[in-house]
Amino acid sequence: MAKKGSVTLGNLSLGGKVGLGFGLALLIGAAYFVVFYNEVSSAITAQQRQEQTLRQDLGNARQSEAAYNQDLMELKKKEQLQRELNKILPETTESPAFLSAIQGVANVSGVTLQSWTPLPEVRQQFFAKVPMKLTLEGRFHQIVKFFWGVGQLDRIINVENISLANPKVSGDEVRLKVNCLATAFRTLPTEPAKAPPKKGK
Repeated sequence: MAKKGSVTLGNLSLGGKVGLGFGLALLIGAAYFVVFYNEVSSAITAQQRQEQTLRQDLGNARQSEAAYNQDLMELKKKEQLQRELNKILPETTESPAFLSAIQGVANVSGVTLQSWTPLPEVRQQFFAKVPMKLTLEGRFHQIVKFFWGVGQLDRIINVENISLANPKVSGDEVRLKVNCLATAFRTLPTEPAKAPPKKGK
């Protein structure tokens, strides 16, 4: 039994009950906002910051990848250039390759390579000469074609001290014997810089 003068839910009018329900709904909404919404908002803000950081990291990674690819492309170009330079001016004597190139030109031009004699290297400041004495035999135009073919090789080869001898007439053709000096070149390895001597105490 309710005491006299006390207010109970049953004693409230319909408007009071509606007002009380509305007040409770506002209280629950405020509690939800304080407890849940702030927590969710903080989580969203943290995720947005993390996303921004990840985007920056991704941008930096893409820049690093682009720089790496550029460096790799330049390295490949330099390696290709070095291979081309090694054909022209190798780092080693490569006498078999030298002789093989000469023999190939002789075969194409039609001359006979009768003998070859490698000579000692002659060192200069930045390169070394690799000379080889050659004895050839063939018709004049074949010999000229041989010298022209040597000039077309990738490797630098000079032909000097050319002498023509023993002309032999065979029908309408004249065969000649040629003695000459073919000189190839190679680079000298770069010596590492010497460390300065340590000073005593």
